[in-house]
Amino acid sequence: MLAPMSMPATPLPEQPTTTPIVSARDVCRTFGSGEAAVNALCDVSLEFPRGKLTAIMGPSGSGKSTLMHVLAGLDQPTSGIVTLDGIEISSLEDKELTQLRREKVGFIFQSFNLLPVLTARENIELPLSIAGREPDGDWVERIIDTVGIRDRLKHRPSELSGGQQQRVAVARALASRPAVVFADEPTGNLDSKSGHDVLDLLRRSVDDFGQTIVMVTHDANAASVADRLLMLEDGRVVHDGDAGSSEDVYELLKSLGG
Repeated sequence: MLAPMSMPATPLPEQPTTTPIVSARDVCRTFGSGEAAVNALCDVSLEFPRGKLTAIMGPSGSGKSTLMHVLAGLDQPTSGIVTLDGIEISSLEDKELTQLRREKVGFIFQSFNLLPVLTARENIELPLSIAGREPDGDWVERIIDTVGIRDRLKHRPSELSGGQQQRVAVARALASRPAVVFADEPTGNLDSKSGHDVLDLLRRSVDDFGQTIVMVTHDANAASVADRLLMLEDGRVVHDGDAGSSEDVYELLKSLGG
């Protein structure tokens, strides 16, 4: 069984930022079998250092969402090894994976995924409640102030704008001080102003709190705020380097037909 995992006492990691928080070695993910088999990932080997924001992009069907799901323990690779914060997760049972995600992973989704019957504050503290952990009051209050939704804490999601809902989702992802946050198209349902604000929050969580973020996006503007850009095509990594400007990302996407 997976041993209980304790969270760090401070938001900033003690390990050097060069130490990978997530790694994949020779990872493949195949759906179906025989002639109907689809290789969504092919021999992917990557390391994600602590305290960095990595963007993952690629044409439709390139494998970017599959890669994120495998790294986050939401899906199992067909072959290869995935390690998250020192724990090899590719061979864990479902119950162990669930515990690991609760302890070490934060998620931000395009559709916000807030519970409609809960207030903003209750949504922020929900993962801690599910894990049976008491919220660190000072840390949660700091996150609330950072994302700027203190005046909306008693409101339910239906009473919040899309940008405000995503701010709540960001706060929820950070509240447990996860080892890594996975963001799946976090600006996909937002207008440009709200999207910019959310990207700024993600950037600040890396720069100010030492958070590690892996973000799947189709938006070149979103990718340009990252420290690193991965491009996938046909299940393989075809670019791994600095993101550069949004214009640089657009040119790279065009070269891949994205």
